[in-house]
Amino acid sequence: MQHSSTADIETSRSDTSHSGKRLDGYFNVRRRGSTLKTEILAGVATFLASMYIIVVNPAILSDAGIPFSAALSATVLISFMSSLAMGLYARNPILVAPGMGMNALFTYTLVMGAGLSWEVALGCVFWSGVLFATLALFNVRQAIIDAIPESLRYAITCGIGLFITFIGFKNAGFIVGSEATLVSLGQLSPTLITFFTGMMATVVFVIWRFNGALILGIVLTTLLAVPMGRLWGGDILVEWSGMAAWPDFSVVMQVDIWGALKVAYLPFIFVMLFTNFFDALSCFMALSESADLKDEQGNPRNLKRSMTVDAFASMIAAPLGTSAAQTFIESGAGVSQGGRTGLVAVVISLLFLPFLFLSPLLSLVPSIATAPALVLVGLFMLAPIGKIEWTRFEQAFPAFLAIILMPLTYSITLGIAFGFLSFVVIKVCTGRLTDIKPAMWVSAALSVVMLATTH
Repeated sequence: MQHSSTADIETSRSDTSHSGKRLDGYFNVRRRGSTLKTEILAGVATFLASMYIIVVNPAILSDAGIPFSAALSATVLISFMSSLAMGLYARNPILVAPGMGMNALFTYTLVMGAGLSWEVALGCVFWSGVLFATLALFNVRQAIIDAIPESLRYAITCGIGLFITFIGFKNAGFIVGSEATLVSLGQLSPTLITFFTGMMATVVFVIWRFNGALILGIVLTTLLAVPMGRLWGGDILVEWSGMAAWPDFSVVMQVDIWGALKVAYLPFIFVMLFTNFFDALSCFMALSESADLKDEQGNPRNLKRSMTVDAFASMIAAPLGTSAAQTFIESGAGVSQGGRTGLVAVVISLLFLPFLFLSPLLSLVPSIATAPALVLVGLFMLAPIGKIEWTRFEQAFPAFLAIILMPLTYSITLGIAFGFLSFVVIKVCTGRLTDIKPAMWVSAALSVVMLATTH
């Protein structure tokens, strides 16, 4: 982890302009042991590590029926607004943007799985944000944390990771449907070879620790796909439609807030709330540990303010036309470069803005080019699997169900529902009722309602 030397700080003092001094004073850059240059470079590092979301999020949301250009505008806007708020209000070096997992839940579970329109699904996103904001404002996070066993929290992250990986393989045609075996390897073709080459190149970029390894993989795979349909292969995958255009705000305020208020949709709202809440909390805790971003009591710095920003970002995402925004663990890229203050998040937010006008250029990217990023994001999300106590069967079985059922049922919600239900049933049957906190009883009840009303 990079730290600034005394000489660096003195150089920063002598070179800092009047505006730089104001920034330094507002963000306490030097007091945090950093420099303005380090904070700016840390912001660039985090942006490069996470800018794949500008392409990948619209690609996933377009499967739900939201136009790619409109989803891209919404992605950039919420990333800019929420990261700016994280920097100026919470003063933490953390990126907030539409989350992987949340977009998959939105598209493949709510819209394609349960049959909700994308407008109603956005309404579910909105209400989950309202509940998240309420929890953040009243600071009741500890009660909820204590109610859900750690094994299930880890399992849900891992299950979503497997689900996202499965989607990546499916979008690339690497895995296809089969009447005999349900799924099978796709036929060897130029498309499949291009995807596999791009995926392996992205893996090498990650191993070499390139900043922006995933976006480099997307660019390379797109370039490899250019000859498709021209020199070999079937359909043309990459077609030029222009460099820049005005932002597409056609889905702004198209959210169906009141249509989402049905009893049958409550489990979906809860699952979104649960996933976003714990993703945010775990991200804050992990970053605070790795970079010593702690307060005097040893808790993550400005946690309540950071959670509040995350909550309102989720609520605002729906009217803008995208799935919920959440904290990005890729923020660790900037932290590892020495970023320590909210100035990092401000830099990140400003770097997003130019992409509002580049939707024609970014629409060049075919699904086989975003697929490697999905596969690797799924791998990254599997990191907590070693923290599950597999030797304790009463903990291991609910976790296993949650992990395995998400990709097998093509539903994040079903994986969570059966994970919760099995945990409660096991505790009841073994006479350990005191292990079941009120929030788990509510979770199990909502799971039953969801299964009864949607299946």
